[in-house]
Amino acid sequence: MPPTFIHPALDLNGRVELRHGSGGRAMAQLIEQLFWRTLDNELLRQGNDQALFQPPPGRLVISTDAHVITPLLFPGGDIGHLSVHGTINDVAMSGARPLYLAAAFILEEGLPLSDLAHIVASMAQAANAAGVPVITGDTKVVERGKADGCFITTTGIGVVPEGVMISGERATAGDAILVSGTLGDHGIAVMAAREQLGLEMELISDSAALHELVAAMVAAVPQMHCLRDPTRGGMAATLNELAQQSQVGMQIKESAIPVREPVRGVCELLGLDPLHVANEGKLIAICPADHAQRLLATMRAHPLGQDAAIIGEVVEDRHCFVQLHTQLGGWRVVDWLGGEQLPRIC
Repeated sequence: MPPTFIHPALDLNGRVELRHGSGGRAMAQLIEQLFWRTLDNELLRQGNDQALFQPPPGRLVISTDAHVITPLLFPGGDIGHLSVHGTINDVAMSGARPLYLAAAFILEEGLPLSDLAHIVASMAQAANAAGVPVITGDTKVVERGKADGCFITTTGIGVVPEGVMISGERATAGDAILVSGTLGDHGIAVMAAREQLGLEMELISDSAALHELVAAMVAAVPQMHCLRDPTRGGMAATLNELAQQSQVGMQIKESAIPVREPVRGVCELLGLDPLHVANEGKLIAICPADHAQRLLATMRAHPLGQDAAIIGEVVEDRHCFVQLHTQLGGWRVVDWLGGEQLPRIC
């Protein structure tokens, strides 16, 4: 049964006020009638400052992620949708099955309650679709101009099956590098919406929960060494992180890297490199080369991996360089991004 509401009905035509974070009747009204009603589940109904649950057998994984995106609503999603997917994916990159989420909201005075209701409903839809409920949370309200509308921090808990050991320091020379799909969709969609570029191209965020894709990959190739979702800093940052962790080099082929033509066109127009643009529904996998074709077939059989590709290999390199074999036949170093290319995108 959903919680019983003991306060007057919340007027969704209004706006967030400081009293909604004061601990009084207005705050109770907001929590009961917006958060509890929308995110309703058995553990959330405990109504405590924590959620009590029995974890299944296995090694537990925990991850936390803050979301500060602008605009709050963008083509293909919104901050609520993103806050669920982002943390589920961080948990899943260990090979874990995500179990539960906790959420903390920082709301800015003046945020339309209708926008907040939309965000929470989107969050509930994403959590329900993923089968990973939000079971506890917190809400704070800050003065106008202090929070850009809404910030959301989500924490996820998951469990890793026995025998699975996926970590950033396990890449080995000779391993194959795979990506689950096209790069740059999220970052370019958000930037186009923020700057109101008015482009006729179809630009939609790739935000998605990847845990079911990961489960299929783990079942097919439990020998996988590394998984990582290339969010801020894009593929370039992710491969550099993994190279440093494993103390190896990476060599990738530009011709093998999938990028949608609309994204490629915007990047060329604005002088951006798709390798540095954020993604929210893609992953990079590193596995022994003799398992790469089986892993690729498994990825392509899943709706979120239809455009998967083998893009390169891990090599011995004491400098831990990531190198790109270009379309022109030369090589260039793919370095970390020197500055902030696309701020506030996740």
